[in-house]
Amino acid sequence: MSSRLIHGFHAVIARLRHDPGAVKEILLDAGRHDQRARQLEQHARLQEIKVHPVEGARLDQMLPGMRHQGVVARVVEGNRKAPRLDDVLDTLEEPAFLLVLDGVTDPRNLGACLRVADGAGAHAVIAPKDRSAGLTDTALKAASGAAESTPFVTVTNLARALRELRERDIHVIGTSGEAEQSIYAASWPRATAWVFGAEGKGMRRLTREGCNQLVRIPLAGSVESLNVSVAAGICLFEARRRMNPAGHPRDAGVMA
Repeated sequence: MSSRLIHGFHAVIARLRHDPGAVKEILLDAGRHDQRARQLEQHARLQEIKVHPVEGARLDQMLPGMRHQGVVARVVEGNRKAPRLDDVLDTLEEPAFLLVLDGVTDPRNLGACLRVADGAGAHAVIAPKDRSAGLTDTALKAASGAAESTPFVTVTNLARALRELRERDIHVIGTSGEAEQSIYAASWPRATAWVFGAEGKGMRRLTREGCNQLVRIPLAGSVESLNVSVAAGICLFEARRRMNPAGHPRDAGVMA
């Protein structure tokens, strides 16, 4: 079984919450006694995992040039299976709410999209195995712990995956600057999969054809497109707002 280092309070605490058995060692800067450090130690204590105080210089040597925030954990990945689309969908107890990325190859954008998806309460992020950024250290850091709690599903054929979603009565919504309807004027059912292409390129033809509906984000300035994570945030949080207008984003509700 292979092991790797994860760093930052969001990433380490998220792994303690969702996959504590994989955490083999936690190193914490001995100079940190703040609330975040105490929260980390509390989560580790609940999972009976010891936190080792070390000099901050040692963490700097382990992760040169990285903003580790004073915490590093060694995790074992051998027992962690890559999530499958069917497995994710079969375990849902509410209508699906998914983010689909087509051609997003920048790991920072992928990490930011995972963070947005987690914040909006999406059940998974889906991307093709080819023409897609993977969960590299850069992507994991940008995700700020969201990669530990939001499944990242890779599929061999994205067009086929979209067809499978439609067969499960999941409404597939593509985003395009050329769409006739604005996201604020459009309506959609409760179960949705939101599809975004790379900035400047957009969705591929087969991906576009696999959508039930296309919407656009109205832009008032001079720019012609938004960063994919920004666009995803606008759409996912608008969708979540309609699910439960008066409540917390993670509360279940009925589509307006």
